[in-house]
Amino acid sequence: MRRVHVIASGRVQGVFFRASTRDEAVRQGVTGWVRNTAQGTVEGEFQGSTDAVEAMLDFCRRGPGHATVSDLRVTELDPDPALTTFRVVH
Repeated sequence: MRRVHVIASGRVQGVFFRASTRDEAVRQGVTGWVRNTAQGTVEGEFQGSTDAVEAMLDFCRRGPGHATVSDLRVTELDPDPALTTFRVVH
């Protein structure tokens, strides 16, 4: 089990980044959350198998169609058994 915290910078708000990330998380079987920040970034946590989390990181490096990701900061975290679903935080 792997859990990471990510912050995506660039053109990441107003391009369906959160919704697309949720859809990808469901496809990959990953739990966690995603949200926009006041700084204009998108922040989230992903937890799942190593392969599934790596797939999420690959997705976030590209972003959805109209996004332009200039940087993706990744911090490794200890797994959290309380993360049982994936949600968009508003």
